[in-house]
Parts: sequence; C-alpha cells; structure tokens
Amino acid sequence: MGKYKYFGIKDDGKKVEGEIDADSLKDAKKLLRRQGIRPSRMIAPSALDIDLGQWMVDKGLASPFGLADLMRFTRQLSILINAGVPIMECLEILYKQEKNLFFKKTIKNVALSVEGGKSLYEALLGTKSFDKLYCNLIKAGESAGILDTILNKLAEFLEKQDKLKKQVKGALTYPAIVVVIGVLVVWGLMTFVVPQFVDILKESGQEIPAVTQFVIDISNFFQDYTMLMIPAAIGAGMVFVNFIRTKDGKLAWDRFLMKAPLFGELVIKANLGSFTRTLSTMLSAGVPIIDALDICIETLDNQQIAKDFTAVRKAVVEGKSITEPLGRIKYFPDLVVQMIKVGESTGNLDTMLMKVATVFEEEIEEVVANLTKLIEPIIIVVLGGMIALVLVAMYLPIFMSAGGGDDEGGGNAADKVGD
Repeated sequence: MGKYKYFGIKDDGKKVEGEIDADSLKDAKKLLRRQGIRPSRMIAPSALDIDLGQWMVDKGLASPFGLADLMRFTRQLSILINAGVPIMECLEILYKQEKNLFFKKTIKNVALSVEGGKSLYEALLGTKSFDKLYCNLIKAGESAGILDTILNKLAEFLEKQDKLKKQVKGALTYPAIVVVIGVLVVWGLMTFVVPQFVDILKESGQEIPAVTQFVIDISNFFQDYTMLMIPAAIGAGMVFVNFIRTKDGKLAWDRFLMKAPLFGELVIKANLGSFTRTLSTMLSAGVPIIDALDICIETLDNQQIAKDFTAVRKAVVEGKSITEPLGRIKYFPDLVVQMIKVGESTGNLDTMLMKVATVFEEEIEEVVANLTKLIEPIIIVVLGGMIALVLVAMYLPIFMSAGGGDDEGGGNAADKVGD
C-alpha cells in the first residue's frame, strides 16, 4: 500500500488534488470515484512512500489478527449498526482505527466486496479469515434483519470462549512451567554440583554408600550424554507433534487426554461447555439444528468428542430427539441430559443449552481451582524429594566419616581413663 497523488474534478465541477492510500492504481481510482472525484491524472508512490507495514502484510510477514481483535471488531460493529450507521460507513470507521495491519487489510477487503454488491456474509466468507461459525451467524442476522443483535450475541460468545480457553490454558501452563524449572534445577545439580562432591569423596578414600553411588551414576550419565539428550528430546518432540497432526494420532492423543488423571475432567468439561454454548448461540440465531450441529462439531478441539457428537447429529437426521443419543455418551452428565430434554420438550432448547453451558463453565472454574490446589503440593513434594535425595546422598558419606571419627576418638579417651 502507498499514497497515490491525484488531480481531478469533483461532481460539482471543482478541481481538487491530494493523496489517497491504496494497494494499486485501480483501487485508488475506485476509492476516488466513491468520493465523487473523477481523476484526470495520478502519480504512483515512489519506493520511499510505500507503507512498510502494509508491505509486510502483503508478503505474509505480519502476524494475523487474534481473538481479541475479532472481539473488538464484532462489538464495535454491533454498536455502530445499532446506532443506524450504514454498513459501508461502519467498515470505513473500523478500518481507519484498526491497529493490526493484517486485520486492517481484511476489513478493507470486506468493504470492497460489500461495495461491489456482496452481502456482509459473502464478503466475510470470501476473505477466508473468518470461521464457518462466525459467517453463518452473520448470514442468519442479515436474513432476519437483526444483524446488530446477532453481532452482540457473537461478541458475548467470543468473550466467553476466550475466557474458557484462558482458564484451561492457565491450569495447564502453571504445572508445566514448574516442572520445566524443576527439571533444569535437577539437571544443574547433577551436572555441576554432584561432581564437586565426587572429587571430595575420592580424596577421602572411604566406602561410598549405595544411595550415593546411585546419584553419582545418574550424574555421570547426565555429563556424558547431555549433548545427545538435547537433540534426542527435540527429535522426539518433532515426531510426537507430527504424530498428533495425523488423524489417527490426534484421535489417540485426545482419548489419552480424556482419561488422564487430574486433567481428563477439565478437557471433557471444556469441550462440552464450548459445544453447548456454540449450539445455543446458533439455535437462538435461527440456524437449523442440523447445520448448527455441523458447525459445532467443527469447533471442537477433541476428535473423540467430535466423533461422539457426529453420532448425535446422525441420530437427529434420522428423526430422533437430541437427548436420546446424548444419553448414550458415558461422559455426558445425566442431569444435563435431563435439562436438555426439558428444553427440547418446551421449545426452549437454546435457552436451556445456554444454562447448561453456564453450568459447565462454573464447574470448569471449580476444577481449575481444585487442580491448582492439588498439583502445587504434589509438584513441590516430588521436586523437593528429588533435590533432598541428591543432597542426602552427597552429605551421607561426610556424616558417616564424621561419626566414625568421633567413635574412634571416644574409644581412645576411654582407654586413657582406664589407664
């Protein structure tokens, strides 16, 4: 993107000149025509006038927009539309104030598509930067004439999803950081501290206890093979990442996570909470239940849970109620199934699903709190025990030597007393 200088005539016949930001000469002329200016001459930007940030976006060097950017855009677009501002003006306002270069370009592409006669749904879908859930909710809002309401619901949904992801990420990040630091501390002890004690023990020439020899052997292993262990760990990590990227590997890993001690319950509840909130949002927007289930399944991170809900969708397609197949899922709580059954029978399925999502989110907060309380002492005990083992193993020979010396000295004193 750069600044194009232009000379032209406005609709009222006045001559004008100035500069306009555009990706190309064609875009610059289009923007000027939209402002009621017929350009007679245009000067392309020089190499020094090119926007470096936009150039990085065009070359794929700038980072894409994140969930925070999307939430802000959705909330502000909802407010502007609710205030009666035309969609094109809304997009222009949001484009001008956007700081993220990638998102700025995305908004511009959406605005150009809308200007070309496409609906907002078609424009968003064409950018390939908005997921299927987002686009379908926009489509439902446009067709029902309640775009501002849908955008407001979508913003709330994104905020809840962001909060849920941060809770789960926070619960997993803390123990991971502590474990990594603990491993580094133990490695430091084995590599730098233990060898100092070994030299002292060799000089003393005394017998080494079994526990001390065990620690020395581990220390020797670390010293001899650390340079091989690092690339081996990196290689194993790469193999693991490539494995879980495959269909079978991802399914196997997700099944393991669901059964993992402490974390399994958190993974299940997080996915169920995400599913029920997404389904509620889709149904309240007027999206048909089959289409809503398709989109909800796509948003799930866990492939095993997605597979189970695919069976639920199949049953609904066959004409069954949604509660019957949900009841066959072992990890889906019976109380929640009954709540959904009541919502389905009363015609308030979307409202009941939202209540269920709230219940899951409250349970997730409780699980995260309990997990943190439980993991912290376990990690402290394990790491503290490992460090204590190293210290005891190193000081034990010194204590034994000191104890032996005292016994010998005591015996001599007794002999003297006897004499």
